[in-house]
Order: sequence, then structure tokens, then C-alpha cells
Amino acid sequence: MANGAVTAARVLVAADKFKGSLTAVQVAERVTAGLRRVAPGLAVETLPVADGGDGTVAAAVAAGFERREVRVTGPLGGKLTAAYALRGTTAVVEMAEASGLQHLPEGVFAPLTATTYGSGELLRAALDAGARTIVFGVGGSATTDGGAGMLAALGARFLNADGEPVGPGGGALSELATADLSALDARFKDVELVLASDVDNPLTGPKGAPAVFGPQKGASPQDVAALDAALAHYASVLGPEHADSPGAGAAGGIGYGALVALAAGFRPGIEVMLDILGFATALERATLVITGEGSLDEQTLHGKAPAGVAAAARAAGKEVVAVCGRTTLAPEALARAGISRAYALLDLEPDPAVCMTQAGPLLELAAENIARDLFF
Repeated sequence: MANGAVTAARVLVAADKFKGSLTAVQVAERVTAGLRRVAPGLAVETLPVADGGDGTVAAAVAAGFERREVRVTGPLGGKLTAAYALRGTTAVVEMAEASGLQHLPEGVFAPLTATTYGSGELLRAALDAGARTIVFGVGGSATTDGGAGMLAALGARFLNADGEPVGPGGGALSELATADLSALDARFKDVELVLASDVDNPLTGPKGAPAVFGPQKGASPQDVAALDAALAHYASVLGPEHADSPGAGAAGGIGYGALVALAAGFRPGIEVMLDILGFATALERATLVITGEGSLDEQTLHGKAPAGVAAAARAAGKEVVAVCGRTTLAPEALARAGISRAYALLDLEPDPAVCMTQAGPLLELAAENIARDLFF
């Protein structure tokens, strides 16, 4: 981009959160402030993005959806307030709002007993509000129950050999004898449910939900083995046809429950979110796109928000740069993803702890550098 081209430039800031430091909305605000400190007349449009995990509802609200709150059951069984987003007959439901790791007390995990019941309550609230299309963002979960809790909240019954309901969580599914879906909320027959996730793992096995994500939720090797066996048994009772489908293992297997019982369709989360946030229209107006997230690494290249933004922008012939806390990707890997350069906070402040606590001011400095490099 030629020097002095500020008046002809229009920047689109479409970045995800910096996990543990800044929300996607805050990232957009800080980048905008830094850009305008160097180039006061620069036209900047912000479109905070998410890939289906935590922050998805916030991104939808920032794009004009209405925030709705409802009391639901948390992963440990207590009540909490969760939100979903609604615009017309389209709802964005984020399972982490009800069943996410952020709802566990610090240092407390419940890998065998955490439940997705509240996620089912959130889906029901969206239906009650008149939603006909539901984008169900799954990620950041505290749970590994295969979506059994979610389905129970929607009318399913999971019974042991004595005809009693099995307990909450994935561990109890080893006792499952009967799955009765006859009272499942019938409205799902007339609703488009889109399972939006940034992972395509199967339900069980070496790449399944317990093995890959269980340790993040406090699962010991013994817990992982128990959960894997319990979910395999659960799938044998409920129906094995979707157990190996892409996304079945998302968010502790809630993807499987949505696919097998709610007729959900799986799509990469960032693709879905870019569609409903109106990214294509905003992209047409932009001459430069700034994307990013806390860590640009190999995971980023496999369905994370910056990769999706960069791919869409590259297809439209728009230059993309990224902001991040750190990057482990070589310039060649970034270029293959459609990102011409990454501006990392660690390049400004080598202490990771300081980068976390001072992410906002440092991000403004990084944005100042972008403005100097690209417009002057």
C-alpha cells in the first residue's frame, strides 16, 4: 500500500479475542485507537469475530444481534445466568455460556460429572423466542458428556438397567441401558440447527473428545480411559452413525449429541460466523484487513478465526495483517495462510506476564506500527 494513502484506505478490524486478556470487542477498540493515533483521518470499521467457542455470542451482539439472558444449569449443577443472541428468527447460542470452563471455580474440575444440561436450556430458550435458525457454537466446554445433559434438558431420558435416570456427566454413561428420545422437543424438526465448531474430532478414540480435550478439563489418564469407554457405550445405545462424523467430538462430544438427535448440520465455526456477521459486505468496503488472536500457531491454521478471515480476504484480493500476543508461525506459513505480516506483543515486551496484563496498551502500540508501516 503506497505511502500517504490514508485518505484512500479503509481498514477492517476482524480479530478474535486474546484469551485471558482482551475480548474481541476490546481488541477492535485498541487496534482502532492505535491506528488513529498515527493516522487520525483513517477510516476504520470493526467486526469482532469468533469461531464458535467462547466469545461467539459477544461477537454476534457487536454485529447487531440482541443479547438475551436466561437462568440455566451450570456444569456443576448450580444455577447461573447465560446469554444467547437473537436477530429476527436467527439465534446464536454458545454452549460455553452455560457449560464452559469459565464457570468452574479456579482449580476445580469435574471431568466425570460436569453436565451440558444448561446448554439444552439455552437452546430451548432460543426456540421459545421464535428462533427458526440456530447457530450452535460449541467450544470451551467444561464437559465430556456427549451432549447427554443437553438432550435431557430437551426431553430425552437416559436410564440405567433399573429404569432410573443415570447421573450427570460422561462417567455415568457407562451405566446407560436405554435412551428414550420420544419426548425430545419436536420443534427441532422444523428448525435449522448449525453446529459451529473449530474442531472436527470424532467422539472417541485417539483423536476423540476424552483423549484430546479431557486433560484440559482435569481428566487424569484413568478418567480419559473411563470417559472414552463410557462415550463409546453411549454411542452404541444412542446410535453409532455419527460418532465418527466431523465435529462429533467437539466440546466434550456435545457435537455428537446434536448430530445424532437434533439433526444438526456441521460447519466450520468461523465460516458460519463470517456469514451471519456480514463479513463479505464489510470486506468489499475494505482495502486492508487486520485479524488476529492471542496466539498465532499451528492450531490457527486449522479452522481458527484468523485463518478463516485471511482466507476470505485473500480470495477477495485484500491484504491481511495480523495482531497477536505471540506467534510461532514462520513468515512462510503466515503467507500461505494469506497473512502478509504478524505484529506480536512479545516483540514489544519480551515478558509474557506483562504482555497478558498490559495487552491493551501494547496492542495500541502494535497498531501504531501497522499504521506507520502501511500508510506512511
